[in-house]
Amino acid sequence: MIKDKTTVILIRHGECDGNVKGMFRGQMDFPLNERGLKQAKEAGDAAKKLGIDAIYSSPLLRAKQTAQAVAEACGLSVANCPGVNNISLGSWEGRIKEEIAKEEPTLWNTWLNAPEYLVFPGMEPLTDVMARSRAALDEIVKTHRGGTVAVVSHRTTLKPLVASCLGIPKPWFWKLHFDTASLTTLLHDEKGYSLLHFNGTDHLSEYRSEWN
Repeated sequence: MIKDKTTVILIRHGECDGNVKGMFRGQMDFPLNERGLKQAKEAGDAAKKLGIDAIYSSPLLRAKQTAQAVAEACGLSVANCPGVNNISLGSWEGRIKEEIAKEEPTLWNTWLNAPEYLVFPGMEPLTDVMARSRAALDEIVKTHRGGTVAVVSHRTTLKPLVASCLGIPKPWFWKLHFDTASLTTLLHDEKGYSLLHFNGTDHLSEYRSEWN
């Protein structure tokens, strides 16, 4: 039986220009923009108060920059975690939403209404993102049993990950939202995962929600 409680702080990366332009980023490597760098520092200041023992990050630059800001605030180093990398979106990467809606209306309709079932060449199914991110988080929790660990990732990874941890049935994608540089807290114990705090943004001096 698991007696130790492990706290997991899930952090979405700070803002990048792809966010602002309404572009599908996927695994394209965008750096944080000026606002994103500020958000990352503020996320680090907030995380410092939580007594974090370790920090893991997606390998993409926008996540690594965010994680590094958290690490500097907490006096830690960043561990690379490919399991929480962003979804691969194939031909959609680098394209704006309006373009896809016009050129691929059938796929776009599925994205809007049933993204859990969307599949097209080059796209990583959300079920696969869920499986790999959950496996990565379970391993992190096992390694840091009884501690507090931060994981910096992406919205389209955090959605299936949290849905898996909390046992949320389909359709779950549009029921969960993670703003840039937000903090979400899970607790893991003998009962599994439970949600303590969701999409926290009080630490951000310039809050701007991004709903789609």
